Amino acid sequence: MSVSMSPPLPLIFLLMIHMVSSADWAVTYSSSHICALKDSSVIMSCTFKYPTGHQIMKVFWNKDFVEHRDELADLSEHPEYSQRLQYLGDKQQNCTVKLSLVTKKDEHMYYFRFITDQPGGKWAGYPGVRLSVTDLQLESPERVTEGDSVRLTCRSSCNLTDTPTFIWYRNSERMIERSSELLLHSVRREDAGRYRCAVHGHTLTSPEIYLNVMYPPKSVSVSISGSAVIVSGDSVTLNCSSDSNPPAEISWFKGETSVGSGRIFNISKISSGDSGEYKCRARNALGEKYSDPVTLDVQYPPMNVSVSISGSAVIMSGHSVTLSCSSDSNPPAQISWFKGETLVGFGRIFSISKIRCRARNVHGEKYSDPVTLD
Repeated sequence: MSVSMSPPLPLIFLLMIHMVSSADWAVTYSSSHICALKDSSVIMSCTFKYPTGHQIMKVFWNKDFVEHRDELADLSEHPEYSQRLQYLGDKQQNCTVKLSLVTKKDEHMYYFRFITDQPGGKWAGYPGVRLSVTDLQLESPERVTEGDSVRLTCRSSCNLTDTPTFIWYRNSERMIERSSELLLHSVRREDAGRYRCAVHGHTLTSPEIYLNVMYPPKSVSVSISGSAVIVSGDSVTLNCSSDSNPPAEISWFKGETSVGSGRIFNISKISSGDSGEYKCRARNALGEKYSDPVTLDVQYPPMNVSVSISGSAVIMSGHSVTLSCSSDSNPPAQISWFKGETLVGFGRIFSISKIRCRARNVHGEKYSDPVTLD
């Protein structure tokens, strides 16, 4: 008994029922379009039927109606498919097939073909199954500001056939399983890092993207490197540290006066005039912040030591005379008094005839010029 092929049905109708039939001949696909992840396995399920009295001699799948020797080519004999194609059906009614490790090269129309023992007993299920293969791409803004809400989207070029569960990674650590979108509310600087997405049950992941979270300067501070005791003539280095993105520009202030820029501020051969409060300012496009001030207390030996006399310009016998010794030093100097070369007392104030004073601290000493009481 011969069977003639019926004319194809209108395409719109075929897509609605995913089935082609002529009397008792039919192939029914469970889906007319499959979207699969690259490197995954795809199962194309279908059933078929044929008239009573026919015996199935051969079943196979074909792509794009490619022919071989006046017959549709058997895909299992193709060198690119022979190791990846597995027929899961039978020769009765199940025509399901599995295709492993799919790539973009596998995007074709696939058809099931069966041949019976009767003349003209051939049938191919048209329009078949269209296979699309996709990778994963992660969409995200290149940079965000701390406090913003950020949406990351894991995209495929087609809608995956199986309802997927997405997995998210940050810095290679698994985060959560959820939908194709990851929403970060009020993003923090700790949220910065390398993100990628994947689908549960599959090895394919998206390429990594870096989420760059920008924020104004924070944790601005000044440290002093060098000796704990700063002595006149030493070199002192101040370091300004801050946390910001993008990196901050650093400026230095002594009191309210700008004195320099850059993360390091160096004072060589420091003098007493360099004593005071120093602070740094960190500034980027998102804001600025000052450090707490640090005080440079420069120590130096006595200088400008002198004696002054308070009282009457004419000194009479029996009168009281006050001598005052002044000096400039850091730390403050201990004062000693001398008559000639003889030590006669201590303290900034003294009295009696030919006198000079000595100022001394841990860094040195200096004598005043003598004064004569007449």
